[in-house]
Amino acid sequence: MSTTGMGEETIDALEDLPPSAKLVAKVLEYNEWLTQSELAEETLLPDRTVRYALTRLEQKDIVESRFSFSDARKQVYKLA
Repeated sequence: MSTTGMGEETIDALEDLPPSAKLVAKVLEYNEWLTQSELAEETLLPDRTVRYALTRLEQKDIVESRFSFSDARKQVYKLA
């Protein structure tokens, strides 16, 4: 994995995560503040898989989330 936008600590934390979480992290490396549905569209992964990947990434403090300013029902995600 390239170290362009991720620190060494983040890369080490990604090593034991599933491939779907690594893909979501890679997409977030190039796009800030994406919703879950945008991540599913970008990665071509099912919504459920993206949800699981985001949960695992949040547990490792690799991504952070906040409510979307344009739609408070949705959360947006970016690399921490």
